[in-house]
Amino acid sequence: MKYFIIFLILLVNTSLSHSAQKSKAYFAGGCFWCVEESFEKLNGVEEVISGYSGGITENPTYKEVTYGKTGHFEVVEIIYDKKIISYEELLENFWINIDPFDAYGQFCDKGYSYRSVAFYGNDEEKILIDKNIKELENKFNKKVVTYVRNFEKFFKAEEYHQDFYKIKFERYLRYKKACGREELLKRIWSQ
Repeated sequence: MKYFIIFLILLVNTSLSHSAQKSKAYFAGGCFWCVEESFEKLNGVEEVISGYSGGITENPTYKEVTYGKTGHFEVVEIIYDKKIISYEELLENFWINIDPFDAYGQFCDKGYSYRSVAFYGNDEEKILIDKNIKELENKFNKKVVTYVRNFEKFFKAEEYHQDFYKIKFERYLRYKKACGREELLKRIWSQ
């Protein structure tokens, strides 16, 4: 019995210390299918969930967000292990996967819900975002129009949006190519 109790204590301590390293980050970069793909490839990212954030409507639907006046953006929730990857590294990945100079959306997806947004959960994240924006503006001599917002609440998108780029791979590739996302990213970030 004594060894069983010791085993349980060790198991609980290991679980608690492991879960304490899990963090969440939130970014909007146009189509959440593409943003989800770009983050899921990173070492230390455990899960990326497509959803909505930044608006006023509770439990919005895709149709409401893209055609309505919910105030929400297409957002991804990134669950990551901060022992393996930092928020700053996530932020770097965010920038190279969006057009931070497009005030009308991202790539072929235009409209408010497709605008780029870097959400912050604390002062340290906000400072990093602001620092990155100044660096980008100096490098490109252009105004970054990506919104910077305090994170409040996340609503998971409909199930058919989750892992869309994996499940509907061919359809996703056709969409991504037709949108010209990769070509525009190369033009922006090769400077």
